[in-house]
Amino acid sequence: MAEEQRLVVPRVKLGNQGLEVSKLGFGCMELSGGYNAPVPEEVGISIIKEAFNRGITFFDTADVYGPNTNEILIGKALKQLPREKIQLATKFGIVFKNSDLKTASFNGKPKYVRACCEASLKRLDVDYIDLYYQHRIDPSVPIEETMGELKKLVEEGKIKYIGLSEPSPDTIKRANAVHPITALQIEWSLWSRDLEEQIIPLCRELGIGIVPYSPLGQGFFAGKAVVESVPSDTLLKFFPRFTEENLEQNKVLYRRVENLAKKYGCSPAQLALAWVLNQGDDVVPIPGTTKIKNLDDNIGALRIKLTKDEFKEVSDAVPADQVAGLRTLHVQYTGNTPPPSQV
Repeated sequence: MAEEQRLVVPRVKLGNQGLEVSKLGFGCMELSGGYNAPVPEEVGISIIKEAFNRGITFFDTADVYGPNTNEILIGKALKQLPREKIQLATKFGIVFKNSDLKTASFNGKPKYVRACCEASLKRLDVDYIDLYYQHRIDPSVPIEETMGELKKLVEEGKIKYIGLSEPSPDTIKRANAVHPITALQIEWSLWSRDLEEQIIPLCRELGIGIVPYSPLGQGFFAGKAVVESVPSDTLLKFFPRFTEENLEQNKVLYRRVENLAKKYGCSPAQLALAWVLNQGDDVVPIPGTTKIKNLDDNIGALRIKLTKDEFKEVSDAVPADQVAGLRTLHVQYTGNTPPPSQV
């Protein structure tokens, strides 16, 4: 049996409100075609079950994934697993016009919040959602109004904990004053570290857990975008860092990580994920995959413990000023226009 298969995924407290999750979560978006084509339903369910059997109990989805089909898939998988041992997270707030992933608006109106929650509960076929995130902040609706409705949903037992995704520091403070925020989901990886100056310290001051999405840089540090060209039918073509000129520059950063991975006796993906995992016990990354071998690789990252000097060496391999292109997705926003930090 491989070493990764013998690893027991540890459990940690996410935030200070009582939620306990596996130290490594599972981002389910890609199962329904987040960056590439969706996998067959039976494949998606089998991967979720395998992740659970390996100790991952924290599963992340959203109403916009698919759209809607990802929640349905997760709901079917949960029927084959003990619900009480699962921590289920989903999200609301992004509205794509005519299912067009290149156009979007945000909605944080109280009636919309409730309608989305009810719809997610139905698609997931569950009585409650463990962690319910506002996927993106609606700048046209005061966060206090959105949080007020979320607080009611907690009181009604429809959701257990509240989360935010990609908020500003001010939004976090104002939201937390209405009801404690349990977790913040934000992009955090070797090449996306703009949150480290203000967001991370604020989360730790307020006792908010940190859930990094895209901890492998949309798969960049797994090597896929390096060894082959970005397919024309993938969502990645809308990410500035994957355009031809930027990608060529960013390959230099990948090769540095690849060389360090050889030094540490692991894969580049494991080293990049271990860098995130080693940020603290309050950090629970949610890498996603459609392949069991990648799941094995991700779990294997848990065995990598970096010393202070090693952590610095990995950090220094990807300086922020050498990353080519913004981390944001090229999307045309309709209706409400969010600040760039919320893309």
